[in-house]
Amino acid sequence: MTSKRLTCATCLRPATTCICQWITPTPMRAGVLLLQHPLEVHNAKNSARLLHLSLPGSVLVIGETFAASTLQTLLAGPRRAVLLYPDTPGDASLGIAPPPPFEPAWAVDPANLLLVVLDATWRKSRKMLYLNPALQALPRLALRDVAPSRYDIRKAHAPGQLSTLEAAVHALAQLEDDTGRYAPLLNAFDGFVGQQQALVTARG
Repeated sequence: MTSKRLTCATCLRPATTCICQWITPTPMRAGVLLLQHPLEVHNAKNSARLLHLSLPGSVLVIGETFAASTLQTLLAGPRRAVLLYPDTPGDASLGIAPPPPFEPAWAVDPANLLLVVLDATWRKSRKMLYLNPALQALPRLALRDVAPSRYDIRKAHAPGQLSTLEAAVHALAQLEDDTGRYAPLLNAFDGFVGQQQALVTARG
């Protein structure tokens, strides 16, 4: 495939910037639901597609505001849905009630959990939370003791902010108490970041 008009059927990127070489199948115990903001779909720096393709059984749905029935179906059991989201006391200013607590005992068997991940900028993720009451009602899982981001191709607006792939991988490792399982995927992510940096350099 040499034409710039051709698109890879797997990663949905132009053939010249295909990222399929970085797909790293990584079975996980918990389920993963990715809710991707529409503005992220065609962002070359976005990591959610690589994450989705690397986590067998994960689900990726695009949207900002979801019908209540749609979210009800996506969040329905048998797994308990938990939202990967930091503790944000400022949510009260949005009229959002405090979420129910995440019970540590749930992590005894991660296979019973569905990790819900918002793929968006920080500002857009807050809007998604505000517009979807069903997400507000989910217990939240906040990351702890994570390493600095490797996401050098996108500017973080606050310390500790990670790419969607990094955040989800760290959350899964935290739930499963198994960092080694996801190390190959993080290494592949480094390759993805390097590829994007090389493309920017070549075009500059």
